[in-house]
Amino acid sequence: MLTIGVLGAGHLGKIHLKLLQQSSKYDLIGFHDPDKENAQRVSNEFGYTSFDAIEELIDAVDVVDIVTPTLSHFDCAKMAIKKGKHIFIEKPIANTVLEAEAILTLASQHDVKGQVGHVERFNPAYTAVRETIKNPMFIEAHRLAEFNPRGTDVSVVLDLMIHDIDIILSAVKSKVVDIQSSGISVISDTPDIANARITFENGCVANLTTSRISLKNMRKIRFFQKDAYVSVDMLEKKSEVVRMKDAPEVPGDFDMILENAEGVKKQIYFDNPTITSNNAILDELETFADAINTNTTPVVTLRQGTENLRIAHQIIDNF
Repeated sequence: MLTIGVLGAGHLGKIHLKLLQQSSKYDLIGFHDPDKENAQRVSNEFGYTSFDAIEELIDAVDVVDIVTPTLSHFDCAKMAIKKGKHIFIEKPIANTVLEAEAILTLASQHDVKGQVGHVERFNPAYTAVRETIKNPMFIEAHRLAEFNPRGTDVSVVLDLMIHDIDIILSAVKSKVVDIQSSGISVISDTPDIANARITFENGCVANLTTSRISLKNMRKIRFFQKDAYVSVDMLEKKSEVVRMKDAPEVPGDFDMILENAEGVKKQIYFDNPTITSNNAILDELETFADAINTNTTPVVTLRQGTENLRIAHQIIDNF
């Protein structure tokens, strides 16, 4: 069993601690939080071992789970990697692309594995249709959230849109050739609403809209491809696949048939995939343990996390 320690005991850090304590693939050694009052409070309330020095925790484990504010990701990752520890690092991988690239280089030099916490890859609504998404040519994503002061220290692109950037870059096997974007600050010092249009070399276009001052929550992404439309509701954990095939010569009474101007007839049929309930955060942590134990590639690699950050910053730079 792999030993693991958590850096950061804020809102998400406490979730990681709880799940790691339950996991059969990790032995949770403890955590470090620079806020001594918070560290003491978390330790007293939940019984986790608090390490006063970050170096002591890193030395005591095989895997370091970095759930600190983004600004400190690089320093924490650098310290862990140089001690030969595998790292799980929350999204975004780092504050800047240069920092992310440095993490990549260090991990390669020290032969350690890393995974980035892009949790929507493990959303059951997405995993149910992942293999169905093949060569999409138009993608539309809406990620709307009610206002929450937590996270407003960074642009809504790095806070929320980066989830959809990760999904889209993993689904489209082509190079990004153009990005157009706009962002508006309403409440925060950084943009609260953003739209981006990403064009790929193969002709695919992805349109992403994100807001963190919406009156309702929404996390939907739609994929349009030849003879199929795939809809994923990541908030409600629902998926739908609408397919088309050549219409039968003698349609049934309830068959849905479309006919174009040339007289070509297509039958539309619906597929509602089975959604298996899961805990996406636990799944991402445990698949990382599997990747370490079997010496295989993590689901969301450090390189993918770096590319996600690169595209996010290009979107921000175009505002």
